[in-house]
Amino acid sequence: MELAGKVALVTGGSGTLGGLICRELCNAGVHVAVGYASGKEKSTVLAQELTSSGPRAISVACDVTDDSQVEAAVSSTESELGRLDILVNDGAYNKSIPFEDLDAMFEEWQQIMDINLTGPMRMAKTASKVMRLSSEGGRIVNISSVAGLTAGGSSVAYAVSKAGLNHLTRCLAKALAPNILVNCIAPGYLEGTLMSERLTEQHRQRSINESLLQRAASKEDIARQTVEFCRTDTVTGQTLVIDSGRVLH
Repeated sequence: MELAGKVALVTGGSGTLGGLICRELCNAGVHVAVGYASGKEKSTVLAQELTSSGPRAISVACDVTDDSQVEAAVSSTESELGRLDILVNDGAYNKSIPFEDLDAMFEEWQQIMDINLTGPMRMAKTASKVMRLSSEGGRIVNISSVAGLTAGGSSVAYAVSKAGLNHLTRCLAKALAPNILVNCIAPGYLEGTLMSERLTEQHRQRSINESLLQRAASKEDIARQTVEFCRTDTVTGQTLVIDSGRVLH
């Protein structure tokens, strides 16, 4: 798909990784709606910065657990930017809980599932209705985690939510074909994000030590690959791991 002039909605766009994804999309000529759940100021500042140097960008409230906010975010994107071609599901939540502490994990279970799994489904369901109106179709990119590929990550709930997102990618690819392509990126440990800050220091160091490249995954690589998944015309239903060689599959 030719990206110049297209429009993207990025959930979690006010975060570190989400912000990089928004920048890469704008660099490719895409107009961007920077979605946020609580980072309104960061989202607004980023949107103003992107607009001043390239395609248009707007800030939109988008709590992925709230049906009315999701519908409003999609509607605002379409009405203010003229269309909706791309959805990037980057919004997520984690909390570091030892795997053996099932009681503490279960207290967070519903919120983690609501944000990490049901949220992307809610976004895809709503956004795809608009994308179907275009003869060019659309692209959905889910941001998952290598935690969904192994019994690892910040908690049992987080790992299961990301495993679900990986499979949701495959199911949506089938449900929305042939006009809407759906793919997924599973990052390994990232430095300098809110998600990584919620991990213990031991977890962070182990993630680097266990990777073949002995370093954190590249946020820039993930942002660039997100754009490539938006460009592709023949790849769908795939989950690509970017983790500095920690999980080989």
